[in-house]
Amino acid sequence: MSMVQPPADRLGALDALRGLAAMAVVLFHYIHWYHRLYGHDFTPWSIFEAGRYGVHLFFMLSGFVIFMTLERTPAPRLFAMARAFRLLPALWAGIALTFLGVHWLGPDDRAVGLGTALLNTTLLHEYLGFEHVDGAYWSLVIEATFYVWIALLHYVVKDWARIRPLLWGWVLVSYAAVLLWKQIPDGLSFLLKDLLFTRYAPLFISGMLIYRWYRHGRPNLNDQALLAIAIGHSLLSYKAPFNLLVFASYGIFMLAVTGRLDCLCRAPLLWLGRLSYSLYLVHQNIGYGIISTAYTAGLPGWLGIVLALASAVALAMLIHRLIEQPALQWFRTRFRPHAGAERIRRA
Repeated sequence: MSMVQPPADRLGALDALRGLAAMAVVLFHYIHWYHRLYGHDFTPWSIFEAGRYGVHLFFMLSGFVIFMTLERTPAPRLFAMARAFRLLPALWAGIALTFLGVHWLGPDDRAVGLGTALLNTTLLHEYLGFEHVDGAYWSLVIEATFYVWIALLHYVVKDWARIRPLLWGWVLVSYAAVLLWKQIPDGLSFLLKDLLFTRYAPLFISGMLIYRWYRHGRPNLNDQALLAIAIGHSLLSYKAPFNLLVFASYGIFMLAVTGRLDCLCRAPLLWLGRLSYSLYLVHQNIGYGIISTAYTAGLPGWLGIVLALASAVALAMLIHRLIEQPALQWFRTRFRPHAGAERIRRA
């Protein structure tokens, strides 16, 4: 299968997949996870549990688009600033809205103190032992950690031939960590489970390798073997039958990259893809508060879910329009005079 394509700023099918993955996560939280935590007045279909694995697709996408961004960004300072302007303004808005929303609507067990909320703005809170303002933020901590590692590899190690053995080591350590997860000694737990996020690292690495295939042509046998091993990690890391779902997601991802899912490039899905980050930031705890309030008012569970979904989408639209887009536009305009900065694109 050939993946060589002309350079493109966007791959529409990947945006559509991002939107679908975000909606899958939202429905998982509102239907399956809410039922597990607080109980619905109906028994959810088990299919909604699969929505939790939308995050894994996000991780694959991040590996792909972040490596693309690195190749187009000449200096580490510009990369760091681009990531900061992409993530932080919307994150800070999401933290403020969620903090206020939970203190207003509940659930009470999801409320955190102001100090914890302020630490969340740094995305270092989990490493310091503090709670998330919104439960979905666990994956943002992993994303930010990945950005640091991969930027170090790209700007310090530089040459792919020297980066490759480090990725091999990371994937093999990830296999060992998953196999021995409960036996990992306390002294290594933070390194393996948190800093190296070994349950998820092969997802990012797979995305990087698929990007190189897409951009530079068929990989050599070494990279092909690394990609196969990284993909195979999904079968080991997650419980059946959902490990097969993650495994199958690679096929869907590759079809999108090679243009075979361009049928997804429809306005509603592309719009949802653009909103996906803001939606991810504000949906979970605010949604739980709205669903709980709906139950208190005597409304059926399905209506509470609809109200929560509509509210989350509305808030995501506001953040995207008023904060996320202006911040990115200011950054691109401000740094356009710098060499190469105009090549930085939204990822």
